[in-house]
Amino acid sequence: MKKDNTNILNNDSGGVRTRVAPSPTGPMHIATARVALYNYLFAKQNNGKFILRIEDTDKERSKQEWTDEIISDLKWLGTNWDEGPDIGGEFGPYKQSQKSDVYEKYIKQLLVENKAYYCFCSEEELEAKRQDQMARGLAPMYDGKCSKLSSSEVEKKLANGEKSVIRFKVAKKKVGFKDIISGEVEFDMALLGDIVIAKDLKNALFHFTVVVDDYEMKISHVIRGDDHLSNTARQILIQEALGFPRPIYAHSPMILNSDRSKMSKRKNDVALASYIKKGYLPEAIINFIAFLGWNPGGEREIFSMHELEKEFKLEKVQKAGAIFNIQKLDNINGYYIRSKSIEKLTELCIPYLQEAGFDLSQFTKTKLQEIIGAYKDRLKVIFEIVELADFFFKDKLDYDKKMFSWKDMKHEDIKQALLLCDKLFEQIDGGVGEWTITKMQEVLFPEILKFNQEKNYPENNKGFVMWPLRVALSAKQASASPFEIAVILGKEKTLQRIKDAINIL
Repeated sequence: MKKDNTNILNNDSGGVRTRVAPSPTGPMHIATARVALYNYLFAKQNNGKFILRIEDTDKERSKQEWTDEIISDLKWLGTNWDEGPDIGGEFGPYKQSQKSDVYEKYIKQLLVENKAYYCFCSEEELEAKRQDQMARGLAPMYDGKCSKLSSSEVEKKLANGEKSVIRFKVAKKKVGFKDIISGEVEFDMALLGDIVIAKDLKNALFHFTVVVDDYEMKISHVIRGDDHLSNTARQILIQEALGFPRPIYAHSPMILNSDRSKMSKRKNDVALASYIKKGYLPEAIINFIAFLGWNPGGEREIFSMHELEKEFKLEKVQKAGAIFNIQKLDNINGYYIRSKSIEKLTELCIPYLQEAGFDLSQFTKTKLQEIIGAYKDRLKVIFEIVELADFFFKDKLDYDKKMFSWKDMKHEDIKQALLLCDKLFEQIDGGVGEWTITKMQEVLFPEILKFNQEKNYPENNKGFVMWPLRVALSAKQASASPFEIAVILGKEKTLQRIKDAINIL
């Protein structure tokens, strides 16, 4: 579809209006966050309005706490809406639970016009029909039995309190539409049968409420996941029955695992809140989910929200499923972490250190910044700071003796290497400007050369001393450099840890 076609408006609101419509039945899916972003970007590009709508007709599963979390998560993401349940707007209310009277009006219209009817078939009866149809090689669908009931029969059954639902009469025809992403799409509705649109006049269901809401809110473009692609034909028929204009559709590709299986709540970490909790940054999530199906062309992969508002095009969203590559997300997040000032990064890290139970009161702001700074280039996700830097906040470390050995180093030589460090570091003044990386290198490096010569180790391999020193100071195999750690710890604590390690050995 050409670019100009995306600006054709099928409403009378005077501009582009998009929406995201999550259900508050659990944490918000990462796919919903992507839908929100795409709608937000498209609205911004076209000087339009972006609307947040809460689809909470599932009264048993919908909870206010999930609505609150959805609003909080979307605000964190930066996809700010122009109308919604928290800020109101001209076309509210923006929660479906507050619109039962609106739905009732349109349901009654369909009933009066004989475009919908009450169905009294029991679940057992419907299941028996499905089994029979499948046994005969037919597509299972409702056979329209109750559509033949007279008005007097319906009134009598309702008066007697017989359990019922309201079905929409599905026209037995092919329904086609042009999707901005998927192109020309067509469905044969003769294979569907009449669909349930409401439990009763006060309890409308998804396919019906979506159509009414999009009309009432003057939505011009429906941008959503392609799991709704087949739903569109049903909703178009309801639009036609009610005399509503048809919005323009765009269905983004499904998000897949690396093995191309569908991401699911049972198997995957799909909640946006989970990524927020782990310490992924909103800039990184926005950048990452924008590329889940979209590519501007070229090699560039880092885009700010402002740049996405200019560059994003629905026409460049692919049809095929988008692979969720966690390594790529980590790399993007690492990039944005490195772009933070040390002051801001420390501010982001502190809550994770506090939650881990570390007493930060003994550290000055400058010292905390030094600790975080030592790992700024190593962090991919904020929560990793706890595991990487925990040894700075402990008085005693738990050593694994096996970890001290470097290559084929003899056990007695490990102790000798640490005794050498202890002796040489003792000679360095612990004052400001003296206890420095440069001073430690000046003192230690010549002695490492002598140590290696005496022990018949390769002369230029500093690891035979530096490795045991690293483990002594951090109790880790991977860390910042031993000198960097020593500067942060200070002379007294550095010497104490070296002595503790020697005693363990």
